[in-house]
Amino acid sequence: MKKYALTGGIGMGKSAAANFFSQEGIPLLDSDDLAREVVAPGQEGWIRLVDCYGDNILLPDRTLDRKKVAEIVFKEEKERRFLESVLHPLIRQRWQKWALELEAKGESLCMVVVPLLFESHLEADFDGVICLVTDPEIQLRRLQDRGMDLEDIQARIAAQWPIEKKISRSNLLLPNNGSLEELSAQVRILAADLRKSAEIVENRI
Repeated sequence: MKKYALTGGIGMGKSAAANFFSQEGIPLLDSDDLAREVVAPGQEGWIRLVDCYGDNILLPDRTLDRKKVAEIVFKEEKERRFLESVLHPLIRQRWQKWALELEAKGESLCMVVVPLLFESHLEADFDGVICLVTDPEIQLRRLQDRGMDLEDIQARIAAQWPIEKKISRSNLLLPNNGSLEELSAQVRILAADLRKSAEIVENRI
């Protein structure tokens, strides 16, 4: 089975592209969803974070206060690295199990959204990497439209590899400077190419 990672910088359209790939019938898993699962109350990630930071990172219902955690980890690199060292192995275990289950069912292709793919050195887990690419001014506008202030945007961008470096390590680029309709059309073409390539490989085995 061919496994692809979908990555890119913050605000470059990974969620929208993922939705379109899913609509094209490609089995897809978002590592952000898995990140929420592993820090649900009582889960291993939740336990380790509460052990480190205490109950002050919890909301009244005992779920993580994600805003408070973000304030901690995006201001101190050592705290961000600790968070990643806790969450990334747990997330990786889950998507690998999912991929194995798909392969057992006869699927020839799957995709995982991994925002910090290169930063976490996970590219070797995949047969190919698709990188969303957006011009900086458009990226900034989209993030501001989400309600993020400039300081927060700069901190989050600084915590990721420069997009030029991600581009140089990716197999396929998916430009996203236009409308959702334009992105959908590009995804439709790329999804067909990926499925055709995976089926050719499958038939050779």
